[in-house]
Formats: sequence, C-alpha cells, structure tokens
Amino acid sequence: MTFAVDLGQSGSRIRTGDISINSTRGKLAGEHPLPALRAIFESIEKLNADTVALSCTGFGGHVTDPKPFLDLCKEFFGANKVAVIDDGFAGFIGALGGSKGVVLSIGGGVVSVGGKDGKFAHRDGLGSTFGDEGGGFWLGKAGITKALGIRQGRGEDQILLDAFKDQVIAYDELDVKNAADAATLAITSAKNLFSAADAGSPIAISIRNEGARLLAQTVIATWLGTGGSPDDAPEIAIQGGPSKNSDYVQGIQAEVLEAIPQAKFIKARGDNLDGAMWIAKNISTDAAPLLRWASN
Repeated sequence: MTFAVDLGQSGSRIRTGDISINSTRGKLAGEHPLPALRAIFESIEKLNADTVALSCTGFGGHVTDPKPFLDLCKEFFGANKVAVIDDGFAGFIGALGGSKGVVLSIGGGVVSVGGKDGKFAHRDGLGSTFGDEGGGFWLGKAGITKALGIRQGRGEDQILLDAFKDQVIAYDELDVKNAADAATLAITSAKNLFSAADAGSPIAISIRNEGARLLAQTVIATWLGTGGSPDDAPEIAIQGGPSKNSDYVQGIQAEVLEAIPQAKFIKARGDNLDGAMWIAKNISTDAAPLLRWASN
C-alpha cells in the first residue's frame, strides 16, 4: 500500500485509498519537518504502508537526507520505501500534471515551482523570517501589526481595527509575543486582512496589493528560472488558502500578465497530495534537490 502525506504550516493531510485524515497540527515556526511529522503520526490511527510519499513544507527547495524520514515511517507504518518531496514540487506535479508552467502555492508560507523541458526552478519558500512574501503569515502579521499601531494612536483606520478586534485580544493574551503561537495567530489572521480590504480599509487594500505584487514577482522569477521567456505562454496555477480571495488572485494575475502577456491561468488539476501520490508511482529516482528517495 502507498499513502501520501502533505505537511503544511497551518495543518496536514494524509490520504490512502478511501482513507483521508486531516490534522490541525502542521510544521511550527522554526521546526524541522521530522519532529512535526512524528507529532502528527503519533496522533492518528494505526496505518500500514509499503511506500510513503511525504510532501513537506520547510525544505526551501533543498530536501535533506531522506534516511531519517524512512526510519520514522518504518517505525509507525512498517514502510520500506519513502519519497521525501519539497512541497512546492509536489504542488507543481499535482497542479499541472507535467505541463510547462508555474505553480504558485500560497498557504501560511509561499513556494513557487516551475518546469520547462525537464528543467525546474524553485522560488521563495525562504521561511517567514526572511521570505514567504505575500503568504498567509505575511498578510496576517502585517494586518495585526497595523491594528496594534492604530490602537496605540499610530495611524487611523477604524475598519481595519474592527476587522482585527479578536486578533488584537488574542495577541494580548499571548504569554510570549514572538513564539510559535504568535506565528499561528498571524497565519490564521490572513482572512481578516482580506475581510478588511473587502470592507474598504485603505491600509488593508494597500497590504493586499503589495502582497499581490510580490507574489507576481515570484511567479515571473520562477518561469524565467526554468529558461522560459516573457514571450512564452506557460500555464500558471495559483493555489492555497489565500488564493480563495478573488481580488488577491486577480491582482497577482494582472501583474504577471504585464511581464508575460501570453500566460494562461488555469485551475489546478490536483493538489500536493495528488502530486505526492503521482510521484510515488511514476518517479522512481531522485530529482535532487526537490525529491529524494530512501529504501531499506
């Protein structure tokens, strides 16, 4: 039996056959994927598998030694073969199914992977401290930061402050203001930023527009990194939680089209789990640094 795991920042999913498991436990800020996976595996029902495909956030485009992941999956599932996959690569395979183009995955963080004629490019995925521009953490943090400033009299935007009322209270209740709980608060607050923008908050609109511009730059850099040119017509899929906001997506698309006028925006054909499962069944060798296999 083969099953796939998608480890994200805001939660995780496991799929095998008709079994689908969702967990609110994701990779915490500053945490390596390995202990995050262990925590998730300890909390779910007993499963058995020969092969496990792990799509993981946190690698930044460079998958580490897969052997510890094999040991972990052998311990919990009796697995004898493991594919360890950068989540951006799993998303690319799942969304485009091998087509030439770019997949921008926006969750708590941001990762963009493109492919053209066997050459792949990976952009952002740098983590919330120095990267992930335009992602959920970035959006939520910017919104909470501005709301706290307004509460102190540093600026005016009552619409924004009202939209972040509960998040400001949650911030006040944090024992440590810069630990994992604070990062989770930021990630889950992205939706409040969008709500404030939809309600007409000028600050929220400005943050949303800047996020769209930064994400468009990431998409453009990804395509050019594959050896593609501005005159090509790549397929581009934008997926993940923040992509459910149509104004955000339209802003990204408009910026991309200025640089790549013939880009074709498509709905993702699948997600990270689909990509991980496809990789497990169809790519039997490493595609370093985005995919590494380990077996007994």
